Amino acid sequence: MDRFQLCRALRAAGVPETYYEIPGCTHGPHLPTDRYFLEERGGEWVVGIHERGSREVLERFPDEDGACWWLHDRLTEEGPPPVPATPEEIDALLHDSEGIQRRAREEFERALAESRRRAHEGPAVDNGRTEPPPRP
Repeated sequence: MDRFQLCRALRAAGVPETYYEIPGCTHGPHLPTDRYFLEERGGEWVVGIHERGSREVLERFPDEDGACWWLHDRLTEEGPPPVPATPEEIDALLHDSEGIQRRAREEFERALAESRRRAHEGPAVDNGRTEPPPRP
């Protein structure tokens, strides 16, 4: 897969364009939010996180295909199913807006740390894929 096929696949999967930055992938201006990036550096492809104005490389690849599949897998992973809130939790949420914001920040930080941990474990398994996803 190349970066242009990746852009089409991410759009088809409904991944918001503010979640990633890919050369040649046309989209609107980025908001000041954290996002993944893909770029070529010195003959290799790197994927990382653009966070608070700085870039942290998470993984390096010898080719564009491996980098694109890695980023595709990260951005399209569904994650665990949501757990319904109990009546007590709903009541607490309705009356604690500061707590909601604090917990949201904590959950985001945990998810980001988990993403970084997985990134340092190595690239996702190819699962025998040799063809890019279908064009939208």
